[in-house]
Amino acid sequence: MEQEHKRRVRYAGTHPRTFQEKYKELNPEKYQQEVEKLLRKGKTPAGMHIPICVEEILSFLEIQPGQIGLDATLGYGGHSRRMLEALRGKGHLYATDVDPIESEKTRQRLEQAGYGPEILTIRQMNFSQLDQVAPGVLFDFVLADLGVSSMQIDNPARGFTFKQDGPLDLRLNPTEGVTAAQRLRELDREELAAMLVENADEPYADAIAGAIWKRRKSGYSIDTTRQLAETVESALAFLPQKERKDGVRKACQRTFQALRIDVNSEFEVLYQFLEKLPLVLKPGGKAAILTFHSGEDRLVKKSFQAFARQGIYEAVAKEVIRPSPQECAKNPRARSTKMRWAIRSHLPFP
Repeated sequence: MEQEHKRRVRYAGTHPRTFQEKYKELNPEKYQQEVEKLLRKGKTPAGMHIPICVEEILSFLEIQPGQIGLDATLGYGGHSRRMLEALRGKGHLYATDVDPIESEKTRQRLEQAGYGPEILTIRQMNFSQLDQVAPGVLFDFVLADLGVSSMQIDNPARGFTFKQDGPLDLRLNPTEGVTAAQRLRELDREELAAMLVENADEPYADAIAGAIWKRRKSGYSIDTTRQLAETVESALAFLPQKERKDGVRKACQRTFQALRIDVNSEFEVLYQFLEKLPLVLKPGGKAAILTFHSGEDRLVKKSFQAFARQGIYEAVAKEVIRPSPQECAKNPRARSTKMRWAIRSHLPFP
């Protein structure tokens, strides 16, 4: 029996609204012109991630053919591709990503571009395990981009966005750990407020935690992104009308950020990564890290400075490097980016 042919679901009107309807954006190889139009408008096409601070990273790393490097956060592969280009077919790039869905897509994309296993090794693992990526190998350069990829943010099925409804998940690896919905059922009111402050500097932490707790005590769970956004909005009903819309939007962003950090233990794994980083760098090896909020930046800054005082790093960034105004205009998601760097000294690790 022949299977009935089904046409692709088309969107009504002139513009796609849901993630699934954006089939042209999700297939950039086939619909290159449409994707380029969006990029020229400063928008990030669905299913794509635009790498940030590429020129600043390459300028600092000064990658030479024959070197061995690590992209600790592969994502869409934009940074990796440029680093592979700099190697010019000589040397090797290792890359890790905790997301099994996106890392496989990126592996296929880079392989089609001519970067196969002879020059690129991708491992699906957390970047805190960087000492296990290639045991016995020391790297000339290491890059870590701590931002969540646009592919994850834009897909409502992953639970990272409150702009469209979806399951409240927020796991970078959707096959492991507990979801954000489950975490909201586990934490008490005080723990919720502390998490919002510690992970996102949320000024309305007590009010939001109280609203979540009140909803739970009334017998209603928070299982979707829309339900969490509505709970945050109800918590901020006291804001003046003219301030409410913007205030709720920013509070939702911070609340989702705080939950995502908690669900994925992001501060803990970043601390482990920073502690192991000098162990995998060659003498004179360079490391660059992109951060996207103050908590991450503080951890990186303190670690770099502490190892510099011990002589483990011979030089570290005294000031953060930010993307240019031109890059921020083209890619608004770059605005909060900070880059810090460190250079490994020739002293042995204590």
